[in-house]
Amino acid sequence: NEPRPRTMLALRSSVPRPEASIRERRDASTSSPARRDRAARAPSRHPARRSPRARRADGVVTGVYSGEPVQTSPYGVECEDLYVRYGDPNDPRSTDALQGVSLRVPRGSMFMLLGPNGCGKSTLLRTFAGLVTPWSGRLRVQAPRAFVFQNPDHQVIMPTVGNDVAFSLSCKYPNMSGNEVNARVRAALAAVNLDPDEFMTRQVSTLSGGQKQRVAIAGALVENPRVLILDELTTFLDEADQAGVVRAVRNVVNSDSKVTAVWVTHRLEELQHCDAACYMQDGRVAEMGSGDYIRGYI
Repeated sequence: NEPRPRTMLALRSSVPRPEASIRERRDASTSSPARRDRAARAPSRHPARRSPRARRADGVVTGVYSGEPVQTSPYGVECEDLYVRYGDPNDPRSTDALQGVSLRVPRGSMFMLLGPNGCGKSTLLRTFAGLVTPWSGRLRVQAPRAFVFQNPDHQVIMPTVGNDVAFSLSCKYPNMSGNEVNARVRAALAAVNLDPDEFMTRQVSTLSGGQKQRVAIAGALVENPRVLILDELTTFLDEADQAGVVRAVRNVVNSDSKVTAVWVTHRLEELQHCDAACYMQDGRVAEMGSGDYIRGYI
């Protein structure tokens, strides 16, 4: 009964064991009921790769994510019982930024989101844009979609207006002909009330804030999106530039293209331009209705 020599133990432990296959490791990790339960509750490390019908342990659908085309739906955006949680979804200390949000935005309409700071409107907008993954609920956004930032300096990066509007086309469609690119750029500028003959070669550094914001919108329109997602576009603009940007978006929505615009705003005077609006509070929809109704509600 003498103890085994340490040299033998060291030798045996140093012999490499054959690595288990991926399938064997996966099966072993969920072999016990407790581990299977934890695996079912745990969020995916790669949310974008989840099945669009992935389900939580309690059976709530967490998929049908934005970006799916909904060409046959009368709605540009629709969500049902949408939850977004920041932090570990299984940690009771984590907070729900969105709590059961449900709404529908008809195609070809201008829809505004309002509410106090921290109410969840920006989180909802970024969820529509695909920048935030919902924890549960259903979400459909007609594809393709385009996001325009609050600050145009984060989006307008080329030295001339024409080059900036054409930038995304040159990246995504390198084989597109020059004539097609030029035609799309001119159409996008005209859609936001910027004369192509005047602005195609204009230096971006000479633009006003409102003109630069309209160039950012044109850069989104050049890809022919079905949904425009707009984050407080007039925050840094004076009254004249603000009116120009609102008119530009209204002009796009009123066109035959049937573009849907979802706009987060904090300016009550902009409600007169929308088709419908939603007031949010504490991560929930507090009230929905026409712009005039929401203005009176607030």
